[in-house]
Amino acid sequence: MLKTIERVTLAAASVLLATGIAHAADKPGELRLDYAYYSPPSLVLKKFGWLEEDLKADGVPVKWVLSQGSNRALEFLNSGSVDFGSTAGLAAVLSKANGNPIKSVYVYSRPEWTALVVPKDSPIKSIADLKGKKIAASKGTDPFLFLLRSLHQEGLSKSDVEILALQHADGRSALEQGRVDAWAGLDPLMAGSEVQAGSKLLYRNVAYNTYGFLNTSERFASEHPGYVKRVIAAYEKARKWIVANPEETAKLVAEEAKLPIEVARLQLSRNDFSKPVPGAEHVEALKAAAPILVEEDLVRKGTNVAAVVDALVEPSHARVVVK
Repeated sequence: MLKTIERVTLAAASVLLATGIAHAADKPGELRLDYAYYSPPSLVLKKFGWLEEDLKADGVPVKWVLSQGSNRALEFLNSGSVDFGSTAGLAAVLSKANGNPIKSVYVYSRPEWTALVVPKDSPIKSIADLKGKKIAASKGTDPFLFLLRSLHQEGLSKSDVEILALQHADGRSALEQGRVDAWAGLDPLMAGSEVQAGSKLLYRNVAYNTYGFLNTSERFASEHPGYVKRVIAAYEKARKWIVANPEETAKLVAEEAKLPIEVARLQLSRNDFSKPVPGAEHVEALKAAAPILVEEDLVRKGTNVAAVVDALVEPSHARVVVK
């Protein structure tokens, strides 16, 4: 009888030990996320420290890294500098197609955050007028891909214009200083240029704006699935706060991004925060946009971009969290 009790006790201890090891294996030493002025939920989370509060008992510190564009966020993910990065959907598809092992696990907004912008006194009146002109765009980002799609619909390609590869803030400066004829803009910088410099939106197309995705690496998702869900839960708290507090959100974005309040209001007016779970409509939108990556030789020949989209979008974590 004593030996039987000993065996049961040992077995129970083994289970507890194994559970503890599994929990330890799931816990990262640090959680690193980007924040971006084009992702209002990331600014809310960073401001209020809700994720830090949630992870305090686990002893997991949180580190925030500024992303100045999707290309930077994707570089950070690819290099292992962050565990979560905020990007446009099509930019994530491009990165995934070119070998970046990422998963899109949450939709932080449906924005109309990019358009083609010209100076207030520009004689340019249409996309066709851009032929032979200098255009600023940040390669590997949604505005860059928006530019290519806009040109294509008019029978033009990137070889018909001169694209200056500039980060978003530098693109705005180049436009306002007259060093380029147009800029593939991104909010809130685009909204700022409209309000503060009188810049005009030459061409808008909300269908060409792909969703704002929160991405993580395949490795992190595999090793720390519980923490993927906790990050999504924190983003959900931020999303609901934004929906309930639009004016407070505008003030917070203005403060964090050092913008006039009217610029932040304009930026937020072009965002839809209602559908956070990646789903069929997001997949369909990305598949409709993805052919531009092949047409402009941005991915390897023969790449099945539809299959890349299917491999990128991972709704399982958000489905569990979002209620």
